[in-house]
Amino acid sequence: MATANGRPTKTAILIAQRIIGDIARDNLQPGASLPPERSMLETYEIGRGTLREALRLLEFQGAITLKPGPRGGPVLLHPDASHLSNTLLLLMQRSDAPYRVIVEARYALEPMIGRLAATRMTESDLVELGKAVDQMAADIDDQRSFLDANKRFHDIIAWSSGNVLFGYIIDALLDILDGTVLGIDYPSHRRAAILKAHEEIYEALRENDEAGSELLMRKHIEAYVRFAERRYPELLEQVVAWDRLS
Repeated sequence: MATANGRPTKTAILIAQRIIGDIARDNLQPGASLPPERSMLETYEIGRGTLREALRLLEFQGAITLKPGPRGGPVLLHPDASHLSNTLLLLMQRSDAPYRVIVEARYALEPMIGRLAATRMTESDLVELGKAVDQMAADIDDQRSFLDANKRFHDIIAWSSGNVLFGYIIDALLDILDGTVLGIDYPSHRRAAILKAHEEIYEALRENDEAGSELLMRKHIEAYVRFAERRYPELLEQVVAWDRLS
């Protein structure tokens, strides 16, 4: 078996893929322990070094944790978006991709995410979204708390779209979407405009208005782009460093 660039796939990667396939087949859930080392060596007919490399690969990807101790071993986790975030930021830095790339991705993705969420959001999702809007209103003078709620607002909508890829992408970029890590600041009048836009999007989602949710999200992102281009044009062209979020 070869990778996309024609190079042979390392045995450890193949074994890691087989382990994940077996986890899916057996419908194991987060928290479940994988078989002991001796059993896995027999099952996959490999050496100890190859197995341990495969397990380290899965640990690096956030699929498992290696619990120490005599009763330890690999324990299944539910991977979060932090690993995707690290990979995306590393690729962006190595490609000299500026922050504008993320802004353009938001403009392309979030209106469609809003449209999908309009008919796929659950009542509990709407409750959580309403809480995020309420926090923004209550903490409008506290930029940190306000922006935390702002991130949660967009994250809830992304996962409520019913498309896990959208959920993971937005989740992975959540800490950099608003540009504060690069130095973008949000004065009180801009925070007020964001709150108003979120209130309108929330109402459209409550009414299951697909077209309205998409349009309002597009206008919201367009307003953000205009603000960034007017106030921080130099930051839009700044390459985001991989270690920026560490």
